[in-house]
Amino acid sequence: MKQVVSNKAPLIAGWISLISNIVLTVLKIVVGIIFHSPVLLADGYHNAGDVVASGAALTSMRISKLPADDDHPYGHGKAEVISSGIVALILGAAAIYIAYESISAFFSAPEKASIIAFMTAIFSLVLKIGLYFYTIRIGKDVNSKGLIATAYDHLADVYASLAAVAGIGLGLAGDHYSIKFLSYGDPIAGIIVTVLVFKLAYGMGKEALDTLMEKSVGQERLESFSELIRSVPEVRRIDRLRAREHGHYILVDLRASVDGKLTIQEGHDIIRKIKKTIMDENVDVDEVLIHLNPWYDEKI
Repeated sequence: MKQVVSNKAPLIAGWISLISNIVLTVLKIVVGIIFHSPVLLADGYHNAGDVVASGAALTSMRISKLPADDDHPYGHGKAEVISSGIVALILGAAAIYIAYESISAFFSAPEKASIIAFMTAIFSLVLKIGLYFYTIRIGKDVNSKGLIATAYDHLADVYASLAAVAGIGLGLAGDHYSIKFLSYGDPIAGIIVTVLVFKLAYGMGKEALDTLMEKSVGQERLESFSELIRSVPEVRRIDRLRAREHGHYILVDLRASVDGKLTIQEGHDIIRKIKKTIMDENVDVDEVLIHLNPWYDEKI
């Protein structure tokens, strides 16, 4: 049985993400400066971008819950999609920065690794893994694009923190065993992370752009809507069926043929029946717009 998620859960998760990112940003930058850890410092600047991303996601979640008004008759659901796009851009910029820092490290003498920096990177890794699983669960339960984007931002941080742990760990091993080339494990790991973060940014950006461009939901989802519509006995034919995501909810647009001899009241009742049939089976459908066409058994 699916667990019911509180309406406040996405906002709570958003605040937890924002506060955690602020704490990690300050911690990594301070430790990175004091102990001369380039990878931790780069990860700290990456987290500074996450603070902006978390703030954007939190703001968008609040806006998306606002009711429809005269200026926004279809609601404010796309606010979360815009937030998701912003996070994708921030992730892309962070990947470029990590790549720059990693490549630059090959052209300078490696810094001596610090156990404090290593423990900070481990703390960040463990915290980010927990935040990812926490936010992705709630984000998918309530279909919050902003929170799902925040979760993937946490996942990108997991990769970055993993690289920091590996890089600093190799540096410590190199210092201990006097193996010089191990000190360059840090920038190598950073380059690998760059590819992974870019992949996340591309996927998130493409999904946000598809939604903003009114891309249709998948064919499988359309077929499930069709089955529900055909289950209403008065529907003779589906003339057109479209559906699109509008942030955390879906809008369905339908043209269907019914007996042309029915009264306006009977047609109204059929529309209500179709709408109820679809929305009862799909909690993420917020509106079903229906136009009825007349159907005659013989041409007149």
